[in-house]
Amino acid sequence: MIIANCFVGSTIYSQEIKEIIKENNGLKLTDTIFSKKDSIIIGKKDSLNSTIKDSLSLGKPKDTLKKPKELLESIIQHSADSLIRQDIKNNKITLYKNAHIHYKDIDLTAGYIEIDNKTNIVTAKGIKDSVGVYSQLPVFKQGSQESVQDTIKFNFKSEKAKIWNLKTDQQGIIIKGEVSKKHNDSVIFIENIKLTSSQKDDPDYYIKIKKAKFIKDQKLVAGASQLVIADVPTPLILPFIYVPMTKGRTSGFLMPTWGENSTQGYFLQNGGYYFVLSDNFDLAVLGDIYTNGSWGLRTESGYAVRYKFSGNFDFKYENLINSLKGLTDYAETSNYNIRWSHSQDQKASPNSRFSASVNLGSSKYYKESNNEYNTNAFLNNTLSSSISFYKKFVGTPLNMSLSVTHSQNTNTEQISMTLPSLQVNMDRVYPFVGKGGAKNNAIQKTGLTYSMKGDNKISTTDEFFFKKEMFDEAKSGIQHSLALNTNMKALKYFTLSPNVNYKEVWYFDRLKKTFDDVENAVVTDTISSFSSFREYSTALSLSTTFYGMFKFKKGSRIEAIRHVVRPSISYSYRPDFSYYNEEVQKTADPTNTVEYSPFANGIYGSPGTGISNSLNFSLNNNLEAKVKSKDSTATESKKIILLNNLNFSSSYNMAADSLKWSPVSVNAGTNLFDNKLSVNANATLDPYAIDANGKKINTFNFDNNGSLFRLTSAGLTLNYSLASKSGKKTKTPNQKNADANNSDGVFGESSIASNQQTPAGENKDEVKETKLFGADIPWSLKIAYSLNYSNSARQQEISSNSLMFSGDLDLTPKWKVGFSSGYDIKNQGFSYTQLRFSRDLDSWKLNFNWVPFGDRQTYYFFIGIKSSMLSDLKYDKRQQPDRVLF
Repeated sequence: MIIANCFVGSTIYSQEIKEIIKENNGLKLTDTIFSKKDSIIIGKKDSLNSTIKDSLSLGKPKDTLKKPKELLESIIQHSADSLIRQDIKNNKITLYKNAHIHYKDIDLTAGYIEIDNKTNIVTAKGIKDSVGVYSQLPVFKQGSQESVQDTIKFNFKSEKAKIWNLKTDQQGIIIKGEVSKKHNDSVIFIENIKLTSSQKDDPDYYIKIKKAKFIKDQKLVAGASQLVIADVPTPLILPFIYVPMTKGRTSGFLMPTWGENSTQGYFLQNGGYYFVLSDNFDLAVLGDIYTNGSWGLRTESGYAVRYKFSGNFDFKYENLINSLKGLTDYAETSNYNIRWSHSQDQKASPNSRFSASVNLGSSKYYKESNNEYNTNAFLNNTLSSSISFYKKFVGTPLNMSLSVTHSQNTNTEQISMTLPSLQVNMDRVYPFVGKGGAKNNAIQKTGLTYSMKGDNKISTTDEFFFKKEMFDEAKSGIQHSLALNTNMKALKYFTLSPNVNYKEVWYFDRLKKTFDDVENAVVTDTISSFSSFREYSTALSLSTTFYGMFKFKKGSRIEAIRHVVRPSISYSYRPDFSYYNEEVQKTADPTNTVEYSPFANGIYGSPGTGISNSLNFSLNNNLEAKVKSKDSTATESKKIILLNNLNFSSSYNMAADSLKWSPVSVNAGTNLFDNKLSVNANATLDPYAIDANGKKINTFNFDNNGSLFRLTSAGLTLNYSLASKSGKKTKTPNQKNADANNSDGVFGESSIASNQQTPAGENKDEVKETKLFGADIPWSLKIAYSLNYSNSARQQEISSNSLMFSGDLDLTPKWKVGFSSGYDIKNQGFSYTQLRFSRDLDSWKLNFNWVPFGDRQTYYFFIGIKSSMLSDLKYDKRQQPDRVLF
């Protein structure tokens, strides 16, 4: 038996070894029969020259013959479906059809593999099938890297390789090269390259490169490159190209967008640098520059610590110049905006939490900014912020919250802040509870609650925001509230609920009014001193619930209609606390005096004057129907709400000398057409008449030859939402959040920022399948209608009457059209209108947003590559709307 040129410790066998295996143990070809510790030493010339060490003869001398040096450091495992041939003469092994070898961290599969033991070179290529198609191309894997090629030659010893028609995917970037040389496990030199993100065999586009150097998980550096679209070379040629290939986030430059407008001239926007400061924090610094000297600066950062908290912070500042110095229309203005959001993971601390939602800045920022296109923020005239901390004291009924709030009207530029607000609450406790926590009677059910609130409130304007004058006008105070209540059954079907309330207010200043003899006028001063007042009141309410049921005959689809009625009557009493008031001389006559409250400017108001002794009435209704299901297999009937609510409320003040009845408030609401249409209506009915001047008089309207009630105001709102079956898609959290901040989408969408190719909530990796035209056209439509009527003084006026609508239509799986607009029926004019067009170009994305008319008439065109690695390969053009700075 001749055994020649075998690898010690490998699975490469001669024909004789195959026969031995077959005759004896029946081992598979992939089993290892030799190991490094085998005592059989095989020479190159003498096939019988072997020394067998007796494992039982421990006293014998060790074998002095040295084992030959292994050619490979690890075991080569190989297999094939059709053929495994060993050429003993040339020391080669051939594997055919689904061939596979594994060595160290290298895994290679192909249709044909040849192993040359003399040169340590493995050659792999595909094979042709029965119809002549070249298939089973070599797939080379080393660690996390994988590539597909036509042919590869690989040296196991030096780990160098030569590759023909390489194709590899590096983090979404597909690299195709005609000839490649693998220098080591991390460096590859490539010639005649096509760089693209298109998954197609014939890509939509590619960057043509002559030569390049690719470093694994780091970068691709190349010389001259040219953009080719649909196999048509473009004039876009760069002298060199650098593509970062690092995994995860990495620092780098952000390319700016260029353009021009009629006010600031040519500009570069959104250029800057992105910093990865740590695994939990990043920062982007962006800037804008205009040829007339205007400029802008922005910082955007995000942070997150798993299972603890996450958030983002943005600061934007713009210094805008209008016209040229020396001209009459020259103007310069500065605007800024600060946005911060912070949320805490619920698992981080179950008994405390910290959250923040901040949006503050210049009132004119959203109207004047040249680089802010938040449609909803522009149309909404309020900015608000809240930073809060909550703490639950375990083992006690107490909890505490500390907050800072901000509210800003961008039209009037008025700003209101609480800086800060502290609130301590005590959960309801039952001081008279029975043994074992029993609450069997009204005394045992008596509950006590307490709350303490301390506020420091500031009211200012944009001009004095965060200046000394802002804090000079601050007002502060502390309010204590104590409530004691219980409930009991009365007359079996009624619930009687008495309660007692106590309030104490502390202020740190008070008003002092004096008469100035010289000026002959009342002078008001604010005196810094501790002052307080106390109020108490009591109330008693009686309520019940009863049901009415109307059943239909058998055979009817409607089985029954149920009417739920909840009437309630309550009595409240508050004494007269006018004894806290003080008197001041009004004129030169000492007897001509007038009362005033020293607490009139307090943030919690002043003590109530006059006795409050009133009865309050309310009646709530609800209608439901029980309907048989159209599905014959359904076992239960379906409940349908016919009327969500129909509520009436009014009150009677027994202590008033006139106009004792308050107007009747009516509210009604329901949902129709399978909850697609939401209808809400309200009205105010006044029982008193008015005189010729439109002033209410103490005479019932019925006694003044009128109806029982006088309709003084009414309102109607309709919200209709419908969509095709294919248009009813489950929304992502981002899309739900976008809708929540966009007034149900009726205001339209914000224009996409220059550095953002994918709108919020859209999956950029989603692959859309093209279907037959007209087979399926998803669509959605939202309509909102509002009507308000006013007749408090016989004016009979429609105060507002408007219709708003928005929708989306998928003309094809890749063409999408959207619109949003409205019409003011009263003033006869269209409201903010926006048209949206988008096209999915597979590896590209096209967007066009257009506001055809109005104060913000503009358009924005964008086309760019979806891949974030090549996000700078884009073109966008925006028409800046003409802004009036002053």
